[in-house]
Amino acid sequence: MPQLSRRLFMLGAPLLLAGCASSRRLSADSIFDGWGGSDYNYSDIYAGFDDNGNPVPAIDLTRIDSAFLRREVSDPTGEAPGTIVVDPANHYLYHVQEGGNATRYGVGVGREGFGWHGRATIKRKAVWPRWTPPSDMVKRDSEAAKWAGGMPGGPGNPLGARAMYLFQGDRDTLYRLHGTIDPSSIGKSMSSGCIRLLNQDIIHLFNNTPVGTRVLVLGSGGDADGEDQQAAL
Repeated sequence: MPQLSRRLFMLGAPLLLAGCASSRRLSADSIFDGWGGSDYNYSDIYAGFDDNGNPVPAIDLTRIDSAFLRREVSDPTGEAPGTIVVDPANHYLYHVQEGGNATRYGVGVGREGFGWHGRATIKRKAVWPRWTPPSDMVKRDSEAAKWAGGMPGGPGNPLGARAMYLFQGDRDTLYRLHGTIDPSSIGKSMSSGCIRLLNQDIIHLFNNTPVGTRVLVLGSGGDADGEDQQAAL
């Protein structure tokens, strides 16, 4: 089974986040050849705009580690073009492209004990999605309990501007790729299991990802062990 290059996991330095699991941060500039980040106009990419009647605020680039901004990199995954590979340990998502390249996005991931991993397929996509917290979350989180019947999509919705829903066969894993209303969470382990991207990035990925796309979420060892595991939300 294809794995991320071993050096991805050897070069990352431990990062202890307050209230979060420890994780490793990848120094992308040192291991990728020919990445296109220096040619990006991030002020334009992460500018604010109106989207379907909802505001998408500009991202304050001074408050996000530049390692987690969108970049074109050499593909380290070995997966087929079109595949999405999530590397929670290093807080990256790769969208594999033709020619040995990938678009890499910074992500926020679940706290230790909430992370799901395995292979799945995107079977549903939503614009400004409605959020319905899982029953377990409703029981443990008083704020989530207020929205047990569902929160309408919009600027205050924790799923952000877009969501893509992962299934194994006909079973909903309860795992999502989605936007966020908290840009400071990118590059950290603090959400309740799902993978969050900056709204500008999830819109970009959403627009380039058809229903039926294959997704691989790596485990802590850099593989897909436990592919039948149910998402713990």
